[in-house]
Amino acid sequence: MSFEVNRRLCARRPSLETTATVDRVTADIIRGAFETICFETAIHLGRAASSAIINQSNERNASIIDGHGRLAAVSVGIPQLLFISPLAVRWGLEFQETDDWGPGDIFVGNDPDHGGGHLPDYNVYAPCFDDDGRIVAIQALQAHHGDTGGKDPGGFSPDAVDIFQEGLAVPVLKLVHRGEARRDIQELLFRNNRFPSFRGDIAAMIGACQAGVRQMEGMVSKWGADEIRAAINFNIDETERRFREEVANWPDGEYEATVYIDHDTVGNKDVKVHVTCRVVGDQLTVDLTGSDDRPELMNVWNTLSNSRGYAMAQLASMVAPDIVKNEGLFYAVDMILPENTIVQPPANKPAALGAFHPACEIGEAICIALSEVLPDRSSPQVYKLGMPNTVIGVDANGEMWMDQGVDVRASDASATRGIDGWGSMCSGLGNLMLAEAEDAESRFPVINLSRELTTDTGGAGRWRGQPGTKNVKKILEPVTAVSRMVSMAHPLRGLLGGDDAGPYENIFLDQTPEAYRIENAAQDPLPAGAVISYQYGGGAGFESALLRDPAAVREDVLDEYVSIEAARERYGVVLTGSAESCDVEVDDAATRALREELARERGIDLRASDESAS
Repeated sequence: MSFEVNRRLCARRPSLETTATVDRVTADIIRGAFETICFETAIHLGRAASSAIINQSNERNASIIDGHGRLAAVSVGIPQLLFISPLAVRWGLEFQETDDWGPGDIFVGNDPDHGGGHLPDYNVYAPCFDDDGRIVAIQALQAHHGDTGGKDPGGFSPDAVDIFQEGLAVPVLKLVHRGEARRDIQELLFRNNRFPSFRGDIAAMIGACQAGVRQMEGMVSKWGADEIRAAINFNIDETERRFREEVANWPDGEYEATVYIDHDTVGNKDVKVHVTCRVVGDQLTVDLTGSDDRPELMNVWNTLSNSRGYAMAQLASMVAPDIVKNEGLFYAVDMILPENTIVQPPANKPAALGAFHPACEIGEAICIALSEVLPDRSSPQVYKLGMPNTVIGVDANGEMWMDQGVDVRASDASATRGIDGWGSMCSGLGNLMLAEAEDAESRFPVINLSRELTTDTGGAGRWRGQPGTKNVKKILEPVTAVSRMVSMAHPLRGLLGGDDAGPYENIFLDQTPEAYRIENAAQDPLPAGAVISYQYGGGAGFESALLRDPAAVREDVLDEYVSIEAARERYGVVLTGSAESCDVEVDDAATRALREELARERGIDLRASDESAS
């Protein structure tokens, strides 16, 4: 049963057996070496991979996992995905004897019901052994791949009814045995993928894992296997201690939040994620009881590993940044992910789209709940994008091509205390890089007509969210366009009185009389010359907009982030002149009067808010 597997994979694991002891300096040096190996293997993968989603977008992560399946070290990557690899590796470790693990072996898994995230995220991993044949550590690499062999190209099927329609689910397979490729197994994987680049991507993951194991073997020769195990134990214990110290400084209590997804892919509305964060002494419990459990829901089922990873990515951002990221984070937090809900579904539910929603709403709810006690550390590590517009066609040679739509945009960059939203993406995407607009044009029959920041799409606040962009693209050949839209009714939530972000919107056949808005999920044929316009939601605001410095609002208007009308209606700032003439000025007396009026209407005590913030 899936739930039994989940409970076993999530159970706390004991410290590694070792007779050695290490001091703090030695433990830090070994930990730093591990993190360097992770960084270098991730770079190796990025440079060797064939597909743009890995070699340009950086949608890959590296981690080192100990012989008990505990997260020992990570690279800089996509924060949510950093915490997913251990559970897939733990599933593999359960078969260490029957699968004959040994030096030179490399494994792969992607099954959401056996520790995986969602099917497109393949986890390739390789053990490093000591001279006694005991595992010292495991090099793991996780990367998003462009196809999974399911009924629809790309692995994202808005109408999938189970995991089998989404693609090939692999609990664990041995790709390499004692350094020799298992040709039959590898060909099985390649045959179940539409993209020729998949072969090169898997080869790059194998090569990167082998490079990581070689470096770990050098560490074993230098430090000794027992000393390395002792350092892993030390660092995990230290992370748990540091995290608990932070929690002990928070006021005891229960902090709750509820957020919604607009709908599932068949139209069931207001899919709910609810969280209660309980603080008692140094113990934090994150309880998602109350999250949606309607059995009729479609394609809003997140996997246990993803739910766990997204929750921890948000929590890790809300404590001291110098706390080392490893298994100790999970030891310091009790997570309750109720079974048969969208945060831990029954076996075989389709999971590809759940890795966006409700995954993001889990982090968003935790951020909103804890913003009450951690206002200085509250920044949502999430993106409210349903999925980009993916366009799929066939070239003159009969080869399928797919533009996944992961090119540059601005979206979801929220404000936090003291800082306006900035950049083009939320901080939760880590070192993910969106492709240049010209990149897709060089590889696919598409032209990007425009992409501009959209006035008034950033949530108003004392610190305002970054506006989103409107990306307009023309298709030069007939295609099938695939999209899933959410965050139109429930965009990114503002914090502590800040306004919500602007909503998302998507138009197919734009600039024609046949133009239509995508209300949910779409898999539509589009003719050559069709234009699609995607409005990305902005970031949310932080604290009441009536507290923003009027001079900052004036600058926002001149920069065309905020309109003169929104300056008045949302910020209570009365301006003269026009942005076009660059002669905008603040009418101080009218602004004071309007803000007092709006404060009464909104039930805001401006003086109390100012004193509280200071």
